[in-house]
Amino acid sequence: MTLLRLIYEFFKTGLLAVGGGLATIPFLQRMGASTGWFTDTDLTTMIAVSESTPGPMGVNMATYVGYHIAGIPGAVLATLGLITPSILVILIIAGFLERFRDSRLVDSAFRGLRPASTALIAAAGLSVAKNVLLRLDLAGEGFSRIFNWQGLILAAAVFLCMQSKKLKKLHPIIFIAASAVLGIIFKFAGA
Repeated sequence: MTLLRLIYEFFKTGLLAVGGGLATIPFLQRMGASTGWFTDTDLTTMIAVSESTPGPMGVNMATYVGYHIAGIPGAVLATLGLITPSILVILIIAGFLERFRDSRLVDSAFRGLRPASTALIAAAGLSVAKNVLLRLDLAGEGFSRIFNWQGLILAAAVFLCMQSKKLKKLHPIIFIAASAVLGIIFKFAGA
């Protein structure tokens, strides 16, 4: 039954999440809340792992969740559930697009999807920022406890570093490795 639920949940996500991996995050938040498979904190970890491993983020997250819930069969079925709608839609569109290539209606539909995709990605980004930078569960313990100061300092440092043209030219793996080292340092410093 769990395997069927994995397929269903990720098929639904793959069908409705227009805009790539980041657009899947609101669907995954809802999935975690409705199934109890993972928390928002777990989701933040999944995003970090999915971003730092090769491959599309949404597929990596489906594989991660599927493996976490039901091992290798879960990983395979969750991934297939996520990508199947895209494959079906691409096959259908490919058949029709040639005939309607210059259609105003088709052009308008694609233009209408852009803001929806942007909104999904923005919502996901704000949600992740809230989970990483704020500790709303500590709101009753004082204003300064609400903020994850390590996360805010790291976000500010990354923002400042990205203003440098020299640093922008570095390979992304350097930033991933540096973030991993800082995460380990922060983990042991906080423990």
